[in-house]
Amino acid sequence: MAHHPLTRTARAGAAWRAWPVATHIAAIYVLARLATTAILLLVAASSPADSRFGADPTLADYVLGWDAQWYWTVAFAGYPSELPVGENGVAGENAWAFMPVYAHLANLAGFGSWGVGALIVSLVAGYVACLALHALLRRRIDESAATWAVVLFANAPLAALFQVGYAESLFLALLMCALLALSARRWGWLYLLIPLMGYTRPGVLAFALLLGLYGIHRRLRRRDDPLPAREVGHILALGALAVVVGFSWQVLAGIATGVPDAYLQTELAWRRGWIPDIDAFVPFEGWIRAAPFWASLWGLPEWVGSVLLGMLIAGAAAALFAPSVRRLGPEVRLWAASYLLYLLAVFFPQSSTFRLLVPLSPLWGAAPRSRWGRGIVLVLCLAGQWLWIAAMYGSGNTYWQVP
Repeated sequence: MAHHPLTRTARAGAAWRAWPVATHIAAIYVLARLATTAILLLVAASSPADSRFGADPTLADYVLGWDAQWYWTVAFAGYPSELPVGENGVAGENAWAFMPVYAHLANLAGFGSWGVGALIVSLVAGYVACLALHALLRRRIDESAATWAVVLFANAPLAALFQVGYAESLFLALLMCALLALSARRWGWLYLLIPLMGYTRPGVLAFALLLGLYGIHRRLRRRDDPLPAREVGHILALGALAVVVGFSWQVLAGIATGVPDAYLQTELAWRRGWIPDIDAFVPFEGWIRAAPFWASLWGLPEWVGSVLLGMLIAGAAAALFAPSVRRLGPEVRLWAASYLLYLLAVFFPQSSTFRLLVPLSPLWGAAPRSRWGRGIVLVLCLAGQWLWIAAMYGSGNTYWQVP
């Protein structure tokens, strides 16, 4: 009799291992989405009357909240031919900040209901992202570690993005597939994935930098990993494609509005909500100006902000050389380095910072390998979900509660 429980456990484990990988990932993903839905419902039940969504909001309110309204505008009204200009004479917030692929794909998927389509696209894209992440990591780490990376990814602090009207889920699916294609050297797929990424949300210029660094890496290691001329051609062509796609949206916005820097002015409209006296986009200026700004806002000397920024950059750089990260392979490490540099160049750190870090999700493969370590990280992820959803959706009524 004493062996029966162990036998049942062993049989359950054997049955689980017999399932296809796609089924494993589906089970993990569905459970994660149920957990997120439960958190959303609990937060909604306690939503105060003065929150952005009012008392007793529905899940549909959350799906269609915040940036989803901009994507809905893109799907049904398109982009303005004239930039909206405020009383201060500078461009205001408008739809040119939001790329078209997610907006129109949600419209197609919803068969007349954009909100339903947005939910479907986000949910399906999230599952595809999980599948591609597992396949990407499985090339470098064992099955258990790759599966746990998917568990943490699907339950990450910002996992609610998998079921609201944001383009992050679709971008993640395209990104994971692109990194997998690069790792497997399936160059043909990248000619399709790069434009799709570029017109889903900003970030494809970071992929261009990744391709440049990847080419240098392959060149330096050509004795151990030969680099034939055909692959050199693909790397150069794909890098050029990513650069062209990355800058093309600025060109399109300029042509459509008659304002050459319409896109940059549009992006700066959000930044001016934090620092009003910004006239033009200057690379890396966002973080440099944000350091003293946030320090003073927290009641600290401005120089402390600059010191903290330096420590943050040094810590991020050092993390990329940690053994657990090195184990993930050059594609993941070079992507993380490229995307972090891209954020430093173009972003102003504010309440959306955590959302902007989501494309670093392949680094979940570097999570702890012990049972206790994984369990603790999972609990922290779920707690992070609660905090983020409660702040950004349950309340969302102050300047730092914008997802």
